[in-house]
Amino acid sequence: MSYEHTISEIVKVVEGVGAGIMVIGGLGSFVVFASRARHAKTAQGSYDELRRNLGRCILLGLEVLIVADIVRTIVVDTTIESVAVLGIIVVIRILLSFALEVEIEGVWPWRRWQLRSRDARVPPDNS
Repeated sequence: MSYEHTISEIVKVVEGVGAGIMVIGGLGSFVVFASRARHAKTAQGSYDELRRNLGRCILLGLEVLIVADIVRTIVVDTTIESVAVLGIIVVIRILLSFALEVEIEGVWPWRRWQLRSRDARVPPDNS
């Protein structure tokens, strides 16, 4: 068993973990949503929480998949074509991650400080 073969098998496991995070996390998000949506007290924000949880699962899974792609390209397949494909994959996943982050937070990343400062000024609702 060669070094490249071993790393290739490890990369497959890491890819499986990334996909598993998205699938299991997504199913878990739906279970939490169904539980919250059934109760009148928590039903109001259950859909928004579902979207945030799904987005977080997808983001985490994408990060793990990027790690697998980088390791594969650096260790296993170090051709110009594989580096170019890696670059394209990373750019697409970064753009997707960026879009998901904006969808989850509801604000551009460079405007996040304004959201935090606004939340700090608003007194908590003690009703």
